[in-house]
Amino acid sequence: MCKLALHRSSVANRKRNIESDPIYRNRLVNLLVDRILKNGKKSLAYQIFHQAMKRIRQKTNRNPLSVLRQAVRRVTPDVVTETKRVGGSTYRVPVEVVPAEGKASAIRWSLIACRRRSGRSMASRLSDESMDAARNSGSAIRKKEETHKVAEANKAFAHFR
Repeated sequence: MCKLALHRSSVANRKRNIESDPIYRNRLVNLLVDRILKNGKKSLAYQIFHQAMKRIRQKTNRNPLSVLRQAVRRVTPDVVTETKRVGGSTYRVPVEVVPAEGKASAIRWSLIACRRRSGRSMASRLSDESMDAARNSGSAIRKKEETHKVAEANKAFAHFR
């Protein structure tokens, strides 16, 4: 293998440094805001996020960041299935999730659930979905349970890993 190829792969596998949020000083907040972001309007994404946090504080009388952390922790999957092609057949092989990848999936699923919810504003839908996930209910939790069921059903193909 040449030196150039070694260098490229090590750069590609290195984790990207994620800045922390200026108000909450938390990287999870930044990950969430970056996924809320549409058409490059980051200030609008931050506005939506901060309104949602304010709403969570009003409704629960708890630290909104701890509610958000708990919601993401509850939605994070332990196992997912990957598609493997073996000898002309395609199998769904259960694979354990890397923590960073699981957190990304949890955030993605939560925001998809928010966007499908009915409600006036994205901030209210985000706060409602976060509070539901922290209580272990809601669409994002259902998605996690569904993913786990599929992985459990395909446990027999785990040796194809």
